[in-house]
Amino acid sequence: MLGIAVGTVPESGGEWRSRGGVGSWRVLVRAWAVGLAVLAGLAGPIAVATPASVQSGTFAYVANRGSNTVSVIATGTNTVAATIPVGTSPEGVAVTPDGSRVYVANRGSNTVSVIATATNTVAATIPVGNNPFGVAVTPNGSRVYVTNVADDTVSVIATATNTVTATIRVGEDPEGVAVTPDGSRVYVTNFGDDDTVSVIATATNTVTATIPVGEDPEGVAVTPDGSRVYVTNFGDDTVSVIATATNTVTATIPVGNNPFGVAVTPNGSFAYITNAFSDSVSVIDTATNTVIATVPVGRNPSGAAVTPNGCFVYVGNFSSDSVSVIATATNTVTATVPVGDEPFGVAIGKRRPHEADPAHADAKGEEEAREVE
Repeated sequence: MLGIAVGTVPESGGEWRSRGGVGSWRVLVRAWAVGLAVLAGLAGPIAVATPASVQSGTFAYVANRGSNTVSVIATGTNTVAATIPVGTSPEGVAVTPDGSRVYVANRGSNTVSVIATATNTVAATIPVGNNPFGVAVTPNGSRVYVTNVADDTVSVIATATNTVTATIRVGEDPEGVAVTPDGSRVYVTNFGDDDTVSVIATATNTVTATIPVGEDPEGVAVTPDGSRVYVTNFGDDTVSVIATATNTVTATIPVGNNPFGVAVTPNGSFAYITNAFSDSVSVIDTATNTVIATVPVGRNPSGAAVTPNGCFVYVGNFSSDSVSVIATATNTVTATVPVGDEPFGVAIGKRRPHEADPAHADAKGEEEAREVE
């Protein structure tokens, strides 16, 4: 189902829910969560590509839906190191395991941009289905799975050739997508009326299970041990926990208003949930599946990603044009980074250092100091 752009995003869940009853509310929910290319005509900042010599260390890649760009944040300094023009209305973003490439779903262009991180430039543009939204890379980096909202499909991209090698039919309005750590399965949230999660076997690229969850499932993340999947249910303010051994929901956790994004820490101990209309992030203790903290962030938080060392969570604030940086040790915001218009998806990757680069040595030292903190 296609979303309809409604201009500005409301500041509170109450205002959102009050428009036109339940039926209209579901349409409006899709309008913000799915979005359309109408929002894409805004002017973006001038692109700044940084040389390969400084592209080392850990970086957060932020898809700016309203600017048609990706902001590259150096996590060692929490400054924007580059701004890269991509397609129209970029939303989902994912980094390859070796950190060499970033795949960006351009909803308004029906394409995926491939960014070479060594130069921070687009190296390829891949046609996919209609209204691509979510992106996930397999652990071995060989394939990329892209959800196409308007087609009810998932495109499979071979990274060796940057071509689509398979198209998989899933549920209605697929949005979120995540791959298990062993690369054997892909979990896809179907935001439409069926309110389900499709499970794809990567060996055959076929759907092997369909799991009922909460209302309007959106974000999805798998724990590092592959035992559980956390799904945000945008429509009923909950998170469903799926046991991968049985593909059944084993817990339902109340969180804030309209949960959107989800990211699990590398040790699997905590799940961070962005609450789009509470302007907050819920922190779930995965051992007890209870909320242990609520962190205020910017307006309408969307995507979230955790640094490889687990020390920080980066959250895109859709209506604040910023990224909040949460320190996991204290669950407080330690930095706010201005980015482009309507930051949406967030992904974090690590690049291998260039040994002879003094500029990198300085940045690396700052980053290591932050990691110790």
